Amino acid sequence: MKQNEFILEREKKWLDLRCKLKDQFGKAPDLNAILMLIGIRELGKIQSKFTKEEKQDLMHIATCSVLSRSGYYELEGTDQDGWPHWQAIKLIPVMNLLEQEEFLKDHIIRYFEEIGY
Repeated sequence: MKQNEFILEREKKWLDLRCKLKDQFGKAPDLNAILMLIGIRELGKIQSKFTKEEKQDLMHIATCSVLSRSGYYELEGTDQDGWPHWQAIKLIPVMNLLEQEEFLKDHIIRYFEEIGY
């Protein structure tokens, strides 16, 4: 697949995912909101409010979870409160901000495909 075709395919999958989430939640989520959803799913706890620190932790959990599919992180286990902890296995390539966003999008799409969403 040519680079342009790959980019177009990723953008189509990304928009499809956002539309599906919009249908479910009533609002099309951005990248950070999708990371929050993944983090909450991975945590396995639903609560009405999270602190600012917990929201950061949820986004970290989500990032580690989606990148674990490419071998960047490995789940170490959970703490006494049930929060998962991850260990870095290999270095993430150096990227500019736009490249980081596209890298995350690819992994988020893969995550949702793997869970059958």
